[in-house]
Amino acid sequence: MCSLLFPEFRGQQFNTNTTFAALNITTLPLFERDLQFLKTTLFLPTGPPPHRHRERSTEAMFPLRVPLLAILVSMALCQYYDYDEHPVLDLIPLSPNCNQECECPYNFPSAMYCDSRGLKFVPVVPTGIKYLYLQNNQIDEIKPGVFDNVTAELRWLILDNNQITNAKIAKGTIDKLTGLEKLFFSHNNLTEPVIPPSKSLDELKMMYNQLSKFPSGLLTDKENLTFINLQHNQLTSDAIAGAFKGPKKLLSLDVSHNKLKKLPAGVPSSLEILYADYNDIDGIGAGYLNKLPSLQYLRISHNKLMDAGIPAGAFNVSSLVELDLSFNKLQSIPEINEQLEQLYLQANEINKIEMASFCKYIGPLNYSRLKHLRLDANNVTHINMPPDAVNCLRQASDIMFE
Repeated sequence: MCSLLFPEFRGQQFNTNTTFAALNITTLPLFERDLQFLKTTLFLPTGPPPHRHRERSTEAMFPLRVPLLAILVSMALCQYYDYDEHPVLDLIPLSPNCNQECECPYNFPSAMYCDSRGLKFVPVVPTGIKYLYLQNNQIDEIKPGVFDNVTAELRWLILDNNQITNAKIAKGTIDKLTGLEKLFFSHNNLTEPVIPPSKSLDELKMMYNQLSKFPSGLLTDKENLTFINLQHNQLTSDAIAGAFKGPKKLLSLDVSHNKLKKLPAGVPSSLEILYADYNDIDGIGAGYLNKLPSLQYLRISHNKLMDAGIPAGAFNVSSLVELDLSFNKLQSIPEINEQLEQLYLQANEINKIEMASFCKYIGPLNYSRLKHLRLDANNVTHINMPPDAVNCLRQASDIMFE
């Protein structure tokens, strides 16, 4: 039963501590539909909260209330059910305006669920659909005309875990979607990005593809784009030069697991999160972080950073909260700002510890705000800590050497 009501949670146990805020954003319309279904099908009160009804209940109603509550809890939490042996598809009212390959709930008719159905191509999307779920299929082609009914109204397009190549995406399909807000295209076979013309696009995910280029200008008019995930591709520094200049509101950029030799150039000053783990980066440009006054989280682990490639003060910026330089080739601790809280330096070649890296001055008001410091898998131990570390690193609750 639960696999049909909540297809995103097949094989998972839903517990009472789960909150809607913690769920993946692609499940929100589904929950809205399912909750309404429970209310209408089981005749739940739509007025005051349930506890008020219980306060007015008489003792005679108590025996009925207990089994009804048990049913509701079982259906809502979906614990310990054999999902495959209790089909209830016939109990879920479906919208007549839906492709026969998919499911369009009556109480949420703007969503079309076509996920995990063994589809080979994208079905024709009827008028009125705003949220389209096509993940976990075998789709290798997007034919002409499939989006003609929703070019301006489609908001979410989820195509993760398919077999789509650029050559099999027909013209007049994605390049006609003028209202798209979220495009999820991960785990496919793309060699270059597919970008809709929508100026409302706010989230772009193309992880686990074969992207080898990202031409500049593709995101020029994407002023509302805030999240870009491009990890696990074949992108080089030259391939993404100037690619991210357009999105003036960009908050998060993930280019981990690529072939970059330097951090992305031309990223907007609004950026707060930059992940570039698992690349071939061997240095940081002088003043690079000074151009990113809002940057809080920077991860450059598993690269080829050496002392010679880090200019003096390169990481000494007050906005940073977390800095990950682990699994590189550093021999000394680079200078950081006193406001930094998390510093990861494990698995380098560090052979000395100097307090000047953490505190330019030490006094009642001059000390590092560092809380967590990892120095394990280096050539230093706690014996190498200078005496003034007690004052400089007074807020550090966790310093790891082993």
